[in-house]
Order: sequence, then C-alpha cells, then structure tokens
Amino acid sequence: MAKVLILSGAGISAESGISTFRDSGGLWEEYDISVVCNYDSLEKNEDITIEFYDKRRAEIEDKKPNYAHKVIKELKEKYPDDIAVITQNVDNLFEKAGMSAEDVIHLHGFMPTVRCRDEECAKVYDIGYEALETFNDGKCPECASKLRPNIVFFGEAAPMYEKLNAEIHDCEFFVVIGTSGNVIEVNSMARYSKHSILNNLEPSNTIAERDFSKVIYDKASNAIDIIADDIEAFLSE
Repeated sequence: MAKVLILSGAGISAESGISTFRDSGGLWEEYDISVVCNYDSLEKNEDITIEFYDKRRAEIEDKKPNYAHKVIKELKEKYPDDIAVITQNVDNLFEKAGMSAEDVIHLHGFMPTVRCRDEECAKVYDIGYEALETFNDGKCPECASKLRPNIVFFGEAAPMYEKLNAEIHDCEFFVVIGTSGNVIEVNSMARYSKHSILNNLEPSNTIAERDFSKVIYDKASNAIDIIADDIEAFLSE
C-alpha cells in the first residue's frame, strides 16, 4: 500500500468548469435527482435517467484538467509506489492530465464508460462522450443485454470503497482536496494518519479542522504547490 493517499472530490474539477451536485443552476437543476440518480432509476425512469447521464457525459468533452490535476499527475509519476490517487469524481480530468486507468481509482464510477446490466456479464465499454444508445443500439456486444451508465447510483454498492479502505489502513499522509465530507467521513481517516492536509474552498460543517495537521482554504490550483512540497518533504525523510 502507498504511504500517501490523495482523495479528491468535486471541488478539484469545479475549477475546470464541471458543475457539482450542490451547484445552483445548470444540469443538476434540470432534473430531479431522486428520479435519475437512485438505485431504482433505470427500472422506474429509464429514458430520462439515460438522457441525464448522456448529457453529463457530453458535458465533460471540452473540459480540461487544471493545474491541480497536472501536479498530482506529476507526483504520481515521480512516486508511483508511494502515492495512491483516489477520486469521488466520475469525470476523466486526471486521465486527460496524463494519468493511466491504473493510476487513479474512481470510487463512484467513470462517466466515459458504460457497462452491461447483466451482473454475470458486467462487461465495461469506453464510449467516450457519445450517447449510450449510439453504441451498439444500447446493447452489450457480448451478451445483448441492455447497457447502463458505469456510475454508482445512490443506494448501490460501491466496490471501489474496498480499495479506499485498504489504502487508508496503511496510509501515513492523508490529503483531502475539494470534498464536503458529506459522502465520505474524512475525519476518522485523517486521525489514522501521522500527517494530513485538508484543502477546500471554504469550511464544511461535516469536517473537523482539528483532525488535520494542516488546513488550506483556497482553490485547489492555488494550494497544490504547498501540498506537493509537503508530500515531497515527507517522502524524502
């Protein structure tokens, strides 16, 4: 397991123009989240759910990684075995920054891919930014079952959390960037680590500052050099 764990949330991608769940306006206000993001959305509201995720997939096509994504990519490249990069985001900005699929763990799925709804098949296909139905008429090429967005809906199991739990168990330096703490309880994770940094744009009532060694309230692209310097100093000890 890696010594340093970098966990990012929506805040790091917001700087690149990707709207967040809690943003006002934009795509998230066009749809009722309880209709399109729940475990039973595909069963009860298939057409509008597929439409929503098609729009989210199209939204990320022209978005570019920002400075924070690029610095994290450089850190992972320099210390491949010592740094684990895990994100709550489903966009591909880390990949656009040059990270491989093996370099970053997406806890909640990956928007450019779709997967077979048949659990025994569960094949995953990269469709880029296209609408789901334009890929093989929305059917799995392997077994002909319907495809679905490769996203973890509310109420569904999130298998990648096993990797998060494994990484945090041995982590010595924990970094949180751009997350409210509403989905992942980061305070206890920070307490596990000898060193920890919290970087958010502003305070969150679900995150206790006292559990972190350092707190930086600023844009990720402004804070990332400080974070990178601290990580490098720790790894050179």
